[in-house]
Amino acid sequence: MTLSTEYSNDGKQFIIHVKGKFDFGLVQQFRQSYGDLNASTDSVVVDFRETEYIDSCALGMLLNMRKSLGAGDKPIHLVNCRPEIRNILEIARFDKLFHID
Repeated sequence: MTLSTEYSNDGKQFIIHVKGKFDFGLVQQFRQSYGDLNASTDSVVVDFRETEYIDSCALGMLLNMRKSLGAGDKPIHLVNCRPEIRNILEIARFDKLFHID
């Protein structure tokens, strides 16, 4: 499995772990991962610790998630980015839409 999810201990944070390639092959699974988000969740975290590659489709999936969750209602954090992934996110100006840690 290249995508897994969990809630923080207090249930306030929803975490999506992406492993390997984040590309078109994960469209359905990624969309389903946040589809039933608890109303009590304060923020969403996408953890790229084990992500080796992202493409333009992955950028689109992140934008669709942001739109689906209410564009700003719940902060979305993109964390543990490798330098090359962080560079792609910054070139795409995602630092203006997401919290990149």
